[in-house]
Amino acid sequence: MKKTFLQALKLTLVCLVCFSGIYTFIVYGMAQVMPNSGKGNIITDTGRAYYSNIGQSFTAKGYFHSRPSAVAYNAAGSGGSNKGPSNPEYLAEVEKRIDTILIQNPDMKREDIPADMVTASASGLDPHISMLSAKFQMKRIARERNIKVSELETLIENHTDKPLVGLFGPEKINVLELNIALDKLDKNKH
Repeated sequence: MKKTFLQALKLTLVCLVCFSGIYTFIVYGMAQVMPNSGKGNIITDTGRAYYSNIGQSFTAKGYFHSRPSAVAYNAAGSGGSNKGPSNPEYLAEVEKRIDTILIQNPDMKREDIPADMVTASASGLDPHISMLSAKFQMKRIARERNIKVSELETLIENHTDKPLVGLFGPEKINVLELNIALDKLDKNKH
């Protein structure tokens, strides 16, 4: 018993030093050499700072809307809903989102709605939407802001992040950055 206790105590002390000390300093040191010293991707616009790497809610008709969030965009509580695709509550929530999207975009069809417009990401904080989702919303935004669809297409193209090395991952668009650029485009027109 005494031998087992001492072994457990030694293992506990080694783990404490490694994981609470050494590992922490390695991660901290790596963060310091990263862009923005590990403090997140901060964008400053009109005197306010925003984290572009955390999803945010945009619901006004004149903006590109974000992916739904299972955690109401609360970065302190990242996580998904943990409901399966056949869960009746989950299906009702997705149906409600589809109905809302069709009301906001009356010229679009149900079958044209991209999946990322009605399903939350695993973290609930995804700051990106697909190019398909951005293009799906163009007509509504063009109508609301009195902007040509061709101008919005150019804006979307200019703010699309391509796959890493042209191979890994899908094309995606940061919604915050896109909406800030949309506001600047609108201000430049007037």
